[in-house]
Amino acid sequence: MNKIKDKLIFFFFLLSGLIVVMLLAGIFYLLGSTSIHAFKEISLKQFFFSDNWNPNAYGEPSYGIVSMIVSTFMVTIGSLVIAVPLGIGTAAYLSDIASEKVREIVKPVIEILAAIPSVVIGFLGIVLIGPIVAKIFHIQSGLNAVNGSILLAVMALPTIISLSEDALTAVPNTYTEASLALGATKWQTLVKVKIPAALSGILASCMLGMGRAVGETMTVLMATGCAPAMPHSFLDSVRTLTSSIAIELGEVAYFSTHYYALFAVGLVLFIITFIINLASDIILHNYQKVYN
Repeated sequence: MNKIKDKLIFFFFLLSGLIVVMLLAGIFYLLGSTSIHAFKEISLKQFFFSDNWNPNAYGEPSYGIVSMIVSTFMVTIGSLVIAVPLGIGTAAYLSDIASEKVREIVKPVIEILAAIPSVVIGFLGIVLIGPIVAKIFHIQSGLNAVNGSILLAVMALPTIISLSEDALTAVPNTYTEASLALGATKWQTLVKVKIPAALSGILASCMLGMGRAVGETMTVLMATGCAPAMPHSFLDSVRTLTSSIAIELGEVAYFSTHYYALFAVGLVLFIITFIINLASDIILHNYQKVYN
């Protein structure tokens, strides 16, 4: 009887894994097969090396996505610069410094922060963060990459904090006891022993936070200005890959060049996300091998 249960469980997990792989392959096939039609009328040089996106031009339409790629990485990197140190610091505080009572209060608050809808975060960016950014930098509008980076950092924080705190908590107590026995302070133990020991989990949390920032749509659509032009600084309005798809796909004529071009943009976004996840897996594997 136990053997039958083990086989059923094995086939259940195998089927689950195959379904996920098939769904991923299906998404890639849909994006790839639809995007091919775009490149029958759009040159690869224009699409990947031009920063002019103007599908509705009266003359010759242009479909360059360089500005959108730059905008996407600007708000993503900006959000990580804010979220990573703050998230790791908060996780270290919760795991090693905060009392049990404080931890019981702070952790649910962080989880509630993760449940806030992105449209609410975007609204706060328009009415609260944007005016503050405009006042600090003495600019007319706060709907720019700085605003988007701050909001995406807020959205990535719950993921980074929760997973990093779990990774730090999972470090064996023997590591801490050995470090303290050798004369290290609690601060030195945390920074030089526990965080390096939990680095694989911390890196995973940061990569997941990065994935959240890259794929976010509504917040950047509302709070970054959505200007389809090449940004020259974080104070310029930007339009990311996700916001361009969200803005234009609902109004574009089906099976037009513009329609297929948006699917090509989605394919580029899919590939970027895949590369990020692949890079994180390689980094984690190499680190674990060296550390072990």
